[in-house]
Amino acid sequence: MKLSEGLSVAGHDLAMLTTAGLNMGQLKSGCLKIGWLKIGGLIFLALLLSVPVQAQEPLVFENQQMQDRFDALTFELRCAVCQNQSLADSDAPLAHDLRREIHDMMMAGQSNEQIKQFMVDRYGDFVLYRPPVQANTWLLWLGPLLMLLIGGLVLRANIKKRSALLNDTNNLENTGAPENTRKPE
Repeated sequence: MKLSEGLSVAGHDLAMLTTAGLNMGQLKSGCLKIGWLKIGGLIFLALLLSVPVQAQEPLVFENQQMQDRFDALTFELRCAVCQNQSLADSDAPLAHDLRREIHDMMMAGQSNEQIKQFMVDRYGDFVLYRPPVQANTWLLWLGPLLMLLIGGLVLRANIKKRSALLNDTNNLENTGAPENTRKPE
C-alpha cells in the first residue's frame, strides 16, 4: 500500500489526484496559493472598508453676527435627503455641501432672501420649513384644518347617533313595551 492511498485532500482521494498527474508538491503549493489568495482578498476588503472619511474643515466666519445668521438660516432650511431634519442637524453629505454653499454665498455678500431663493430654485419649496402660501401649497396649509373639520363632523354624527339610540331605548322602557322587547337588567 502506498502512503498516498487512503488520504484525501478537500474531499478528493489523494491516490486519484496523484494518478491524474499531480504530485504532492504541486498539491501543497496549490492549496497554499488558494489560502493566500483568500487571506489577501480579505485583507484588501478590510482595508477598503476602513478607509477614513475625509474630515470636514470648519466654516470660518468674519464675526459672531455672520455665525448667528448662518445658524438661523440652516435651521430654516430642510435637508433634501433627510427630509425631516434641518440643514444644521443633518449629517448627510448633501447637507455638508449645502452648508458649504450657504457659507460661500454669505461670504460673497448675498442676503438671506437671495440664499433662500437659490435653494428654492434648486430644490423647490420643500426645502423651506415655512413654505409660502401658494396654489401648490394650499393643501399643505389647509390640510390640518380640513382634517380637524372632518374629525369634528364624524364626532358630531357619532354623538347624534348614540343619543338617538339612547332616547329610543329610554322611550321603549317608559312606554311599557312588552316583556320580550325589554333588555334584561
